[in-house]
Amino acid sequence: MALLTSLPLSDAQRLGREFGLEVRQIEALSVGSVNSNFALTTADGTRYFARLYEEQDREGALSEVALVRSLASAGVPVVQCLAREDDAVVGDFHGKSFAVFPWLEGEILCQGRVTEDACRKLGAALARVHLTTPLVPKPSEGRFRIADLRERLQRVEDGHHRQYFEDIARIRERLDFYEAERLKLSAPRGVIHQDLFRDNVLWTPQGELLALLDFESVCEGAFAYDVMVTICAWCYGSRFELPLVEALLGGYHAARPLVGAEVSALKVEGAIGCMRFATTRITDFSLRAAPGQPPLRDYRRFLARLSAIEAGELDSTIARALV
Repeated sequence: MALLTSLPLSDAQRLGREFGLEVRQIEALSVGSVNSNFALTTADGTRYFARLYEEQDREGALSEVALVRSLASAGVPVVQCLAREDDAVVGDFHGKSFAVFPWLEGEILCQGRVTEDACRKLGAALARVHLTTPLVPKPSEGRFRIADLRERLQRVEDGHHRQYFEDIARIRERLDFYEAERLKLSAPRGVIHQDLFRDNVLWTPQGELLALLDFESVCEGAFAYDVMVTICAWCYGSRFELPLVEALLGGYHAARPLVGAEVSALKVEGAIGCMRFATTRITDFSLRAAPGQPPLRDYRRFLARLSAIEAGELDSTIARALV
C-alpha cells in the first residue's frame, strides 16, 4: 500500500464541496504511516484536516466516526469529523473513504518535552477511553491480531528478505510464548486506541491535554495492551525513563484501578505490543525504504523495548505505581 502524497486541487475542491467547504489550497502532511493526510485551506482562510483512508474500507471508516462521536458524548477529548451536506458522513475518492476534521491549533510533544505531568494527564485520558466501553459501539478486533502479525511475517519471508529472518524467528517464537501467557490471564478487554503515540495527542501551550487523535486503529482488546503500548511510545528514549512510566501508570490507575490479573497482564501485553510494532515497522517502513536509505522508523527500537521488558526493567516501577 502506497500513501497518496498529493491530491489534485480539483479533486480536493470537489470533495470539499460535499462538506460545504470552498477549498482554495491543499497541502500534503507527513504525519501518519497508514493513511494519507492533508491540510485544506478554504476561501475564508480557515484550515481543516483531511484524511484519505488507505487501508480501512468504508464500513471501517464509518465505524470509527460513530465511535469517536460516542467518545465525545462520554467526555473524552476527541475531534469529530465534519458532517457532509448529504449526511453520508464520509466522501469517496477512487473507492477510498475521505473525511474532514476541524483543525486544532495544538502542540505535539517531542520526546524531550514529555514530562511526568504530561504522562499523568495522558494516563488519566487513556483510562477515560477504556471506561467508555459500556457506552459506545463495540469495535472490531482490528487488523493487528497475533494471527495478522504472523501473516505479515510470512509475507516478508515469502519475499525472501533474508536480512530480517533472524529477527522474524525471534518474533515468531516470542509471539507463541506470549499468546499462551495471554490466554492464561484473561485480562479485561474493551475499547482501546492501540496507537496513542506522541503525534496522536495535542496539547495546549499551557500543558493541558487538548485532544486524542486518530482512532483509525481502534479495536476491541486488552486494556493492559493499550496501557503498555502508550508507555512504550511515551516513556522510552534510549531506554525506559522510569519516572515517566510511573507517572503514566499513576494517572491511569487513579482513574481506572489496575488490579489482579490485569497487573500480571501488563508485562505480557507490553511484550506483544513491542512485537506488533516491530512487525509493522518491518513491513511498513523497512521494506519501503529507498535503496541505500534507512527506514523512517527502525523496527529494532521495539525489539530493544521487548528486551527491556523481558529483563524486568519495568517490574519494580509497575509495582510502585499501582500501590
